[in-house]
Amino acid sequence: MGHTATPQDTAGGLTATEHRLPNGLRVVLSEDHLTPVAAVCLWYDVGSRHEVAGRTGLAHLFEHLMFQGSQQVTGNGHFELIQAAGGSLNGTTSFERTNYFETMPAHQLELALWLEADRMGTLLAALDEESMENQRDVVKNERRQRYDNVPYGTAFEKLTAMVFPEDHPYHHTPIGSMADLDAASLDDAREFFRTYYAPNNAVLAVVGDIDPEQTLAWVEKYFGSIPSHDGKRPPRDGTLPEVIGGELRELLEEDVPSRALMAAYRLPHDGSREADAADLALTVLGGGESSRLHNRLVRHDRTAVSAGFGMLRLAGAPSMGWLDVKTSGEARVEEIEAAVDEELARFAQEGPTAEELERAQAQLEREWLDRLATVGGRADELCRYAVLFGDPQLALTAVRRILEITADEVRAVAAARLRPDNRAVLVYEPTGSQEDETEAENDTEGADHQ
Repeated sequence: MGHTATPQDTAGGLTATEHRLPNGLRVVLSEDHLTPVAAVCLWYDVGSRHEVAGRTGLAHLFEHLMFQGSQQVTGNGHFELIQAAGGSLNGTTSFERTNYFETMPAHQLELALWLEADRMGTLLAALDEESMENQRDVVKNERRQRYDNVPYGTAFEKLTAMVFPEDHPYHHTPIGSMADLDAASLDDAREFFRTYYAPNNAVLAVVGDIDPEQTLAWVEKYFGSIPSHDGKRPPRDGTLPEVIGGELRELLEEDVPSRALMAAYRLPHDGSREADAADLALTVLGGGESSRLHNRLVRHDRTAVSAGFGMLRLAGAPSMGWLDVKTSGEARVEEIEAAVDEELARFAQEGPTAEELERAQAQLEREWLDRLATVGGRADELCRYAVLFGDPQLALTAVRRILEITADEVRAVAAARLRPDNRAVLVYEPTGSQEDETEAENDTEGADHQ
């Protein structure tokens, strides 16, 4: 086989073994015979942080191109073959990786492995101007539908650009700009594939009702002959000061349903104990209807219809804490922001209660176990820890690390990071026409603001 295996590690009855092919492909297997299904997940170590100025969005565009056919599979054949076999599939792009995944009836596992290997090894044989133009239009339309033409659609893009300064590898989001999507050429796409879509830049996880020996034999058969590539450029350094150093703020007057306060905070890098503590802090503050901000703004003050605080974990740069509050009725953002700052200051001083910490830990534990409970979710997490942290076994012990965090650690990270001088703020004000329409509706319907 030409591979080496690491010792098994067990957490909650789950196990995983790692193997490496001579061409550098890392293979992670997790056997689970509970249901007759198998998941294939392939992570390539490439995302928007690897892109250069003038070619943003290329990683996401290429994700789409990977479904446009390869040497043995033409057109939309990848989708057609998987779905005809009773499987499901998709792909996604982020700042730090691009992934492709299938969940199949166990007896169709070989088909999924062959399809992934065929496009890894032969996509350039099918990549042409027609498929390039087709998917360029698809991605541009996706940008319009998800970002440009929906209320608050560009908020994430704007806050990301504020938190991560110009020329930082995380300054732009994976969707890319319209201008850069137009500028991308077929030669750009071909070079991108040669550089990043090589076996030594990928991790393949297979989870479910599998025979490990047979699965490895198929992996060797289909992936083993694909040559490695050594031309990859490492991503630019994403290091930044822990604190922005001053509040950044932008007022937006747009056609949105209501006023909104959104903010992003720099948080610790993923993979650290401090990141787990930050996740717990945001869960106590804004993770659901039992959270402090929901109780304060929605239930008590009745100035908001929703209030959430979540975390975008990033490994190569500071993570982001994402605050999102939509106002109720005629409530002003200023009073909401004052209440938010009051709650954050109190939390930084006192930290979570024992009950709040236990509830937050249980919430994150449930979310984590939900991901590990499905073969597709487990395959994705094994790939994530292998690509970003070098060890897929860490996926099986993540819950334990969350449960070890203390209340003082949660308080300390909140005091250090959830500060006015460490945030970018967007304030949305509806345009005049929107406010006029709302007032007219209130006059005719007698709506009360709660």
